[in-house]
Amino acid sequence: MIRTSFIIWALMLVTWCAMRYPAMRRARRQKTRVDRRSTLDISLLVTCTFGLVVMPIVWRLGIFDGFADRAQGIVLAILGTLTGIAFLWLFRRSHKDLGKNWSVTLEVREGHQLVTGGVYAHVRHPMYASFLLWGITQALLIPNWIAGLAGLVAVMALYAVRQSREEAMMRDTFGAEYDAYCARTKRLIPGVF
Repeated sequence: MIRTSFIIWALMLVTWCAMRYPAMRRARRQKTRVDRRSTLDISLLVTCTFGLVVMPIVWRLGIFDGFADRAQGIVLAILGTLTGIAFLWLFRRSHKDLGKNWSVTLEVREGHQLVTGGVYAHVRHPMYASFLLWGITQALLIPNWIAGLAGLVAVMALYAVRQSREEAMMRDTFGAEYDAYCARTKRLIPGVF
C-alpha cells in the first residue's frame, strides 16, 4: 500500500506540473504593472517546493530510514486520492478562470482585470485552497509524519503571510470594486471562511 500511495502522489505531482507549465509560459510573456515580490515571498515559495515536492521524494529514497513512519491503510489511500482529485480540479479551474491575470508571485499584470467569475465567484483564494488540499492529500498519501505533513505546514505558512499582502495589493489596484467583491465572498471555503 505504501508504494501505491507514493505512486498516486507522484502521478498527481506530474499532473500538477503539466497544468502549471503552460500558465508559467504565458505569464512570462505578460508585462508586469505592479511587482510586490519580496525575499520573504520567494523564500516561502521555495519552502513550499521543498515541503510539497522534495520531502516526499527524500522520504521515498529512504533517507529517513523509517523514522516517523506510520501505517498506511486503504482508507487513507482512498481519502488521499479523492482529496487529490479535488486539489487538481480546483487548481486547474483556478488557472483557467484567472487566465492571463495569473502570476506565481505578487504581481499585477498590464491590463489586469479583477476576476470574480467561475470559482472566484465563491472564494477569493481558490488557488491557495487548492494548495491546502494538496497538503492534505500529501499528509494522507505519504505515510511519514514529517514528509507527509511538510507540504501542509509550508502551504499554511505561505498563505498566512501572503494572503493579506495579496489582498492589500488587489485593494490598491481595484479599490471599491475589490471591497465589494470581498464583502460577498469568503477567503477559502464558500460560506464559511
